[in-house]
This record gives sequence, structure tokens and C-alpha cells, in this order.
Amino acid sequence: MEHKNFVLIGAAGYIAPRHLKAIKDTGNNLAAVLDKCDSVGIIDSYFPDADFFTEFERFDRHVDKLRRTGNKIDYVSICTPNYLHDAHIRFALRSDADAICEKPLVLNPWNLEALEEIESETGHKVNTILQLRLHSAIKHLKEQIDSESSNKIHDIELTYITSRGKWYYYSWKGDDSKSGGIVTNIGIHFFDMLMWIFGAPKMNIVHYYSKSRAAGYLELERARVKWFLSLEYNDIPDEIKAQGQRTYRSLTIDGNEIEFSGGFTELHTKSYEMILNGQGFGINDVRLAIETAFNIRTSRPIGKQGDYHSFLNKITL
Repeated sequence: MEHKNFVLIGAAGYIAPRHLKAIKDTGNNLAAVLDKCDSVGIIDSYFPDADFFTEFERFDRHVDKLRRTGNKIDYVSICTPNYLHDAHIRFALRSDADAICEKPLVLNPWNLEALEEIESETGHKVNTILQLRLHSAIKHLKEQIDSESSNKIHDIELTYITSRGKWYYYSWKGDDSKSGGIVTNIGIHFFDMLMWIFGAPKMNIVHYYSKSRAAGYLELERARVKWFLSLEYNDIPDEIKAQGQRTYRSLTIDGNEIEFSGGFTELHTKSYEMILNGQGFGINDVRLAIETAFNIRTSRPIGKQGDYHSFLNKITL
């Protein structure tokens, strides 16, 4: 397969190295990078010859020049803050390229309809990264659930605590209008995974929602889900803290723990391989998760009522 030409928007953040590695591992070329921050030495480990821009206007002109001189860009990889994804996807499609965008694809459900129109106008595709769907343990779980009677309903408890320092709240991630808040920023791939396996939501109740924590109850076609998300170190169980850990992730199904803490290192590369083979996840794949996260952050929390997650008992509402 001949190599494809990529450009990357957003190279200074946490997730960009996984995309750089995936482009390299799949034997492709990174022609240019855009980031307003110039702390991007990581590029040297993968594509030291890539052109680099800190201003969108000059980057836009460069991409257009490549297109006009027969060196067009095939893919635009997008690792920018969440609120910019929509605009950067539009740029990709209008630059005669396909988009590969980190999750969440967009913040608001209605943005998806506009992107579908631009896909149709340009003939180019929006791809997103849903790496949990490619994880071997999660794929095995889906096969197991698919083999069961559709009448069987499972009880699920999802707990994800990833402690963050003070910097987080001063960055774009701490601004709900830019990140979509805690559910969209750190929880959306878990909600996507659960709906991929257990079906569409039938009921969506929010018990608690703040800058640093959220909790609720989600009833899916084949599961009852109590969920808790937190950025607070103090929410981590003491036995996990004693191990020096600052993150705690737990998914139990009918009381049984599902172990999927490892096996993540190659999932972006697998995602790129699927995209390059025309099998990437697109707009329709993310719709339910985008809608669910939007509904959670715009709902009125009801407090400790009904079937709520046990970790809420640690919190004074």
C-alpha cells in the first residue's frame, strides 16, 4: 500500500504522541504540524522533517499549496481541545482530506448533522478514535453479551477516578464550554463502550454533577448502570492510594470485575489500520454517546435518590 500524507493539528497535548506513533507505525508520512504551543519536541522522535506552524493561517496556506502542487493531504489528524474539533474537521473535509479526530468528536449533537452535510458535499469521511471497542477484553465481553438471550439484563457499576492537579481547572479542560465537562472529557469513551455492548439508553438520571465529579444512573436495553466519575484524589480507595496509584478504574458486571487496565498501548495504531482500510468509526458510531453526555451535563441532578452509586455516600451534597 502506498504511503499516505498526513498533517496533525495539536501536537503538544497528552494524546498526540499516540497519533504520531500510529502514523509512523502504519508506514505513512507526516507532512506538517500545527500547534499554537511550540513545546512539541516529541515530533523529533517520529517525523523530524515535518513542517511546523504556530499560526492557522500559514498552515492553511501550506496545506492548500500542497494540494495545488500534486502533494495533497490524505488525512488530517486532530488532537486539539474538544471545542475546536468541529471546526478542524470542517477544515479537513474542505481541504480534500479525510479527518481522524480524537473523542469527543463534537460537544453538541446538532453539530453531527452539519458534519454529515459536509461529508456529503465533499465526498470525504469523518473518522474518530473509539479505542475501547478494539480492546481484546472489551471485544470478548461484547461477544459474550451478544451470545446471550436478549431478555437478560445486567447490573453494572462503573467507577473511574483519575486525579488531576490544580492546573486542570485553569486549562481548557476545566472550562465546561470548551471541554464539555467531566462526563464528556473523561467519561464519554466509557459510555460509548457500554452502549456498544448493552444497547441504547432508555433512562438517564443524574444524581450529582460538579466540576470535579459526576454520578448517575443509566438504563440501557440490556443493562442497569450506576456510574461515578471523579478528578479528586481523595475519592480513590485507601488500598489503591497505599499502592501509590493516582487513578482508579473499575467496571463490575453482576458483581464480577472486568479487567481491562492493560492492553492500551497499540490501540491507536489498530484504529489507524482500520481507518486506512476503510473501516473506521464514523459519525453514526458516536451519536449515542454524544447525545448521552450532552443530556447528562444539561440535566438537573436529583441528589441521593433512587439507585445511586455507593461512592456518592462519601460526598456531602
